[in-house]
Amino acid sequence: MNDSATATELTLPAPAKLNRMLQIVGRRADGYHELQTLFQFLDHGDTLQLCLRDDGEIRLTPALPGVPDSDNLIVRAARLLQAESGCRLGADIHLTKRLPMGGGLGGGSSDAATALLGLDRLWRLDFSLERLAELGLRLGADVPVFVRGQAAWAEGVGERLTPVALDTPWFVVVHPGIEVATAAVFGAAQLTRDTAPITMARALQGGAPSWSNDCEPTVRSLYPQVAEALDWLGCRAPAMLTGTGACVFARLDSQTKARHIMAELPSHYTAFMARGLNLSPLHAALGR
Repeated sequence: MNDSATATELTLPAPAKLNRMLQIVGRRADGYHELQTLFQFLDHGDTLQLCLRDDGEIRLTPALPGVPDSDNLIVRAARLLQAESGCRLGADIHLTKRLPMGGGLGGGSSDAATALLGLDRLWRLDFSLERLAELGLRLGADVPVFVRGQAAWAEGVGERLTPVALDTPWFVVVHPGIEVATAAVFGAAQLTRDTAPITMARALQGGAPSWSNDCEPTVRSLYPQVAEALDWLGCRAPAMLTGTGACVFARLDSQTKARHIMAELPSHYTAFMARGLNLSPLHAALGR
């Protein structure tokens, strides 16, 4: 990465996240659900290459199948930052996509956050993280945690963030080869929506053995492929759904154990192993 004050090109990570736990404590009048969750980053994700343009154009390559530019969070983030700053510069953005869509790893939200922070640097706007997080919330509830860049306890729809320091084990993350529709999960009649709220201190005191995901029973029933992946991984280590899925993960005490599970992976799954991080690789790269 060129980190000089006159940089015209930046290459930045857009890391995955895991929901180490997730519970649904209510439903608001506007239909959104009130959550409590623990977000943690992984040292694995997408990559964005940002190249300065002086004509104001935002050009993204390659196009994501089935996602027009008007709906792409990277393009929306860039145009929102232009509108809020009055900046007349543009960018060519190349996306190296590694995170599956509809996987529960926050790929689109992370891409948007990397676009916001990267273009803020490239265009020399010097917006605060607070202001960038406010812009990110307009794009999606998961964008602010990627903008702020610290593992966090989250409440509300996931936008009220308190930094935390979590354990940083190895994880194996398995994708069962399907997309999960978040709207279908949150709209399902059987979804638990009244889990009793807990404090952040109580959640952290219980630690990983006590953590679970309220979406998991519903996703199991709606998506048999996810249930099968949970069962396969769960035979090797305690397994959990991240977000609304489709990805499932297991926490491992060592890289060696993670490698052993990867070596047993059935051919119809894709998977990766990664270390948990409390500081986003994006912020490490930018020195923020």
